[in-house]
Amino acid sequence: MTLEDVSVSSDKMEQLGRALEEVLVSARLRESLTVGVYESAKLMNADPDSVRLCVLAADVEDEDDVALQIHFTLLQAFCRDYDVNMVRLAGVTRLAQLIDDDDSEPRDLHCILVTSPPMQPLECPALHDVISFCEDSRGKNQWVPRVDLMDR
Repeated sequence: MTLEDVSVSSDKMEQLGRALEEVLVSARLRESLTVGVYESAKLMNADPDSVRLCVLAADVEDEDDVALQIHFTLLQAFCRDYDVNMVRLAGVTRLAQLIDDDDSEPRDLHCILVTSPPMQPLECPALHDVISFCEDSRGKNQWVPRVDLMDR
């Protein structure tokens, strides 16, 4: 791998991070986000066909949280069973800036589902980019690709 390959990969990952940010903000504005591990599991059980993307968010300090990792494993199984695209996200602080309202209480941001009911599909070019990335990653046997959100 050349230095040019690394910079292209870095640029692509930065673009993907921006696309994911756009998806999350668009979905939040349309009230098409389900936030929280428990809430996400309930929705996946009740209406898996409405879920377009599952974002599993954890920073380095969360990697040793055994309970969280078990929840992630179960959510990944749901997603695989129902062909839901998944990404693993680093940058929980940036994620909170994107989807939390200033006046809201802190929420469990470890799992976020982007939903798109068939009657009102979420039309967002960035969502197409993220889903294409997920599909390409699966083709390379990387079932839950990792995306980093940069603090701004």
